Amino acid sequence: MADLALTLGVGDYEHTRDLVSGDVRAEGIALTGVRTPIEELLYRFIRHREWEVSEMGLGPYASLLSRGHDGMVGLPVFTSRTFRHGALYVRADADIRTPADLAGKRIGVPEWAMTAAIYTRALLAQGYGVDLRGIRWFQAGVNEPGRADKMNLSLPGWSITPMPHRSLSEMLLAGDLDAFVSARAPTPFAAGDPRIRRAFDDVFGAEQAWWASEQVFPIMHLIVLRRDAYEANRWIALNLFKAFEEAKRRALVRLADVNCSYLPLPWATHHVGIARDAMGDDPWPYGIEANRRTLEYFCAAAHDQNVCARRLSVEELFAPEFIGVSRT
Repeated sequence: MADLALTLGVGDYEHTRDLVSGDVRAEGIALTGVRTPIEELLYRFIRHREWEVSEMGLGPYASLLSRGHDGMVGLPVFTSRTFRHGALYVRADADIRTPADLAGKRIGVPEWAMTAAIYTRALLAQGYGVDLRGIRWFQAGVNEPGRADKMNLSLPGWSITPMPHRSLSEMLLAGDLDAFVSARAPTPFAAGDPRIRRAFDDVFGAEQAWWASEQVFPIMHLIVLRRDAYEANRWIALNLFKAFEEAKRRALVRLADVNCSYLPLPWATHHVGIARDAMGDDPWPYGIEANRRTLEYFCAAAHDQNVCARRLSVEELFAPEFIGVSRT
């Protein structure tokens, strides 16, 4: 019997490389990988469901799920995780000494349900006591005007103004914003413009302290199955999970190898050691239980910010095959 042919849309990650290349195989599945720039990939899957297996933003996925859209089924495989202290940018000449000083200010976001924005707003609220509803929010593209919010959520009680003809970078430099959230370094900052800085002077130190205090390692993206593919062959969920686990295991072995430089960066193995000292031998766990604290934090924040229409349970995010299942 021939293997089931499936297509996977995923970013170009070290921890998925062996699965996309075919060096790791999911039992019973002939997987074809499609590696696409991540913004394009997420847009195409949200709008068109172009492949059966896909990387997906946790924020948009949860938002859709909470509103009864069940066309996707989640796997507890997390392709992108990033602490978001570095995603908050402010005017260098503004009187903003700590993130708490952003209370009542004007802050830009590219999209309300963007996962990075959810975690950054939660950081302001829970870490610094900022009243998120007291902020004047503005939605626009970071570097280019014209970015529309794909989710187009109804957000009663929030002050959110779309700015289709301006960019967040332009508005900040013109003095029309005090800060904005960006998952990528905005163009002026990357070019060294002294008028823009990060809200945290020591991003790495702040993230380490956050982990030590909260034990929350933000999950940005997960893997989802298109509902029709899952319902036709439910066994693919666990088989794909095991294959993603094996691909990640191989990546961690490579990165810990002190004899070879698998990343073109100095001190890479030093940082692997820092991560393992703080988080254990697998600092990037898959599965539900190993990530429950982070997922509970996300579900609470997404509901508090009206990204989700109701408070989701952690279990609702994933296929039932993973409930109560320990990691492989």
